[in-house]
Amino acid sequence: MILDETATLSNGVTIPRLGFGTWMIDDAAASQAVQDAIAIGYRSIDTAQAYGNERGVGEGIRASGVPRDELFVTTKLDASIKDHDSAVAAIRGSLDALGLDRIDLMLIHSPQPWDDFRGGEYADGNRAAWRALEEAYADGLLRSIGVSNFEQRDLDNVQEGATVTPQVNQILVHVGNTPTELIAECERRNILVESYSPIGHGAILRDPDLVDMAERYGVSVPRLCIRYTLQLGTVALPKSTDPDHMRENADVDFEISDEDMATLRTVRVTNYRDELFGGDPDSERDGAGLRRTDADGAR
Repeated sequence: MILDETATLSNGVTIPRLGFGTWMIDDAAASQAVQDAIAIGYRSIDTAQAYGNERGVGEGIRASGVPRDELFVTTKLDASIKDHDSAVAAIRGSLDALGLDRIDLMLIHSPQPWDDFRGGEYADGNRAAWRALEEAYADGLLRSIGVSNFEQRDLDNVQEGATVTPQVNQILVHVGNTPTELIAECERRNILVESYSPIGHGAILRDPDLVDMAERYGVSVPRLCIRYTLQLGTVALPKSTDPDHMRENADVDFEISDEDMATLRTVRVTNYRDELFGGDPDSERDGAGLRRTDADGAR
């Protein structure tokens, strides 16, 4: 069962291959959502300072009745933090908000602040924030450290002068958005890739070719999409507040054929509306169109 499967980070720490994402879950609702997920069998819980729900996530972890050592908790430095001292304070802030004495994985949420995403260069700031993570890692406050939304140039920068190579890069991966080169580069560096938003967007869930393929496997399109990211070798982080959806998202113990995996890799999204900036965690959003390309991505 996928909820029992783990991957091993470069430092030997194990992480569940299927996690529970909490983006867009209000702090007031986070405790119950986390308790529901843990009761279903999830053991990896992903949050972030930017989500504004660390307090609720921590409350849910403590109320779950599952021993802390059996859970893997991830959070992320706010994307605006690009200096050492602010990062040190923010790490302590997350520990306090979560009510934990250690965090299993902490990430730099983005190489740029959200209001300048994929814009300017923040090389010095990212290296300074990374140094704070390295120090907390050395002190045992963080069991592993990594990054999110980092491209190859961002990885090159943060590793310049680093004493620890990022152990994780959490990036957007789903049918219709498969960053093949970046995934391969992370594998080359022994950096585990985590896929956020693995189910993608509303138009993907209604795409007739995906519906037909899912029906051949006797599964829903969301289950097909989650399985796709797992077979890419990544850790998947679907999110939901509905316990029935949580169960469905974990029911992915089937195998997509090599031929169908190759087909899914060729799907591309047009008119893309990124999930980073709005929406409901259980909605099927409009605004994404699909087209297929040749296998190398060229029209």
